[in-house]
Amino acid sequence: MVFSSIFFLCVFLPVVVVIYYGLPRQLRNLWLLLASLFFYAWGEPRYILIMLFSTVFDYFNGRAIAYATDKGKHDTWGRAVLVLSVVGNLGILCYFKYTDFVLETINRLAGTQLGLLQLALPIGISFYTFQTMSYTIDVYRGETPAQKNIISFGMYVCLFPQLIAGPIVRYQDVQREVDVRRETVADVTHGLQRFLVGLGKKVLLANQIGVLWDDIKGLGSSDMSMALAWLGALAFTFQIYFDFSGYSDMAIGLGEMFGFHFPENFDHPYESKSITEFWRRWHMTLGTWFREYVYIPLGGNRKGLAREVCNLFVVWFLTGLWHGAGWNFILWGLYYFVLLVLEKFVLRRILTRIPAWIQHLYTMFFVIVGWVIFACDDMALLGSYGKALFGIGVPVGTALSLYEWDVMAPFLMILVLAATTIPMRIAKQLIKQERRSAWLMGYSIVLLVLSLAFLVSGSYNPFLYFRF
Repeated sequence: MVFSSIFFLCVFLPVVVVIYYGLPRQLRNLWLLLASLFFYAWGEPRYILIMLFSTVFDYFNGRAIAYATDKGKHDTWGRAVLVLSVVGNLGILCYFKYTDFVLETINRLAGTQLGLLQLALPIGISFYTFQTMSYTIDVYRGETPAQKNIISFGMYVCLFPQLIAGPIVRYQDVQREVDVRRETVADVTHGLQRFLVGLGKKVLLANQIGVLWDDIKGLGSSDMSMALAWLGALAFTFQIYFDFSGYSDMAIGLGEMFGFHFPENFDHPYESKSITEFWRRWHMTLGTWFREYVYIPLGGNRKGLAREVCNLFVVWFLTGLWHGAGWNFILWGLYYFVLLVLEKFVLRRILTRIPAWIQHLYTMFFVIVGWVIFACDDMALLGSYGKALFGIGVPVGTALSLYEWDVMAPFLMILVLAATTIPMRIAKQLIKQERRSAWLMGYSIVLLVLSLAFLVSGSYNPFLYFRF
């Protein structure tokens, strides 16, 4: 089940909300846990056991670490339990996500014919394993107390708003709200509005431009041109942003409707003027996770230049691998490693001396190229599409490319504006403070109606995070 489905919007969510607010507070966590398990099991019931195992496994690991600390065995028993937790979670993640990738690589390099397991990837496994790992690490560090109520802990791990596509919510982010939260009318109203904005991003923008990317990606070399290649790259650039940020908006909005305040995940990243700034604005919870649990524990920038570069390499190699079991994802991660190292040690001074619009063009050029690497999971496709981007072996333009650019230009302008803070700033200027609530409600209703209409009439509604 996904948020942008008729069943979720018209049946699941209304039922869950109505029952939630009809129950006494002491039963609401249990209800959210049961609803979340149903939500997950709707698509793949057999893999719910993996999520339940991770939940129970790290619940007891957290309790064991707390017990070891109380007994003065923090650095011995506690550390052993922490290692068990990390190894167990990474073992589950690697088994389902990377086994076939490793076997395929061995077969290609060694000429062997090892049989593939052909395991289906449990949806959201990368998100909930990272969440449970961060919990046991934080308990070990003394940054959060161990949760004693297994229902409350299970609700945190399985909570459906952020289960399948983030944001990555660390336990310490919502620790107080897991046990005690006060849902207000303002929170519910704002949460609903935030959800509908995210739904509009996903259905009205991401889905529509995604069709163009699929069409151009599927063109043969005889029909491809440099102009079409860049149009396709732009299409995916907008698709993944509005898809992912839309899902994050929906998750944050849903969380507010149930009294949770999840961390922000996007901050208009396409307004960035450097690659460094881009990654401070894109998928911020993932960046925080890798910084807190990989980069800093490895030593960060505290142990000399060579060690810092090595730590950055590890982080970005793992970042690429986290996104998918494919060489293009590893290449994508290393691509950003190189760019960020160059910015940090070579380009920083240059960038600060050039006009802002050139900084922005520089950033978006490399971001768009990066998204092509990310999107082309077939290395042969990546090679041919990469050549087309730079006009190698294809014409600069064709009649087809001119037609497509002409047709898509108005929609591309809408996407550009929607990816910036400009509409928000204009609205604040034009709409008086006392009328903003009514305007937002009307705007949200329009988004809901249009989104439902597009979902009913259209069949293109991809879920980009199945491999995460």
